[in-house]
Amino acid sequence: MASQATFKSIKSLVPLLDRVLVQRFKPETKTSTGIFLPSSTTNNPLNEGTVIATGPGAPNKDGQVVPTQVKTGDRVLLPSWGGNAIKVGEEEYYLFKDQEILAKIQE
Repeated sequence: MASQATFKSIKSLVPLLDRVLVQRFKPETKTSTGIFLPSSTTNNPLNEGTVIATGPGAPNKDGQVVPTQVKTGDRVLLPSWGGNAIKVGEEEYYLFKDQEILAKIQE
C-alpha cells in the first residue's frame, strides 16, 4: 500500500528530481442523463491523470540532468499500482517517478 501525506495547499508541494505530481481522473458517478451509476462500476480508479507539477529531472551517470518526459497539463496513462498518495483537502494526488508513467495521451 502506498504511503499517504497530507498538505494544506498543492502549491506548497514541489516535486524533486524526476518525480511527477499527478491527479488521477475520477470515475463518473452519474450519466449525462442523470442516472447514478452503482458503486461497483465506479470503485476502480482510472489509470489516466493530469500532470500537476514536475521536478527538474534526475542526473544521468555522467551527471547531466535529464529532464522529465512530461510537463504540467499533460494527460498521462498511469500504472494501476504504485505512486505515493498525497491528500490536499478533499483532493488526492500521486507522486510517480517519471519512468513509471506509461504514456502521454495525445488529443
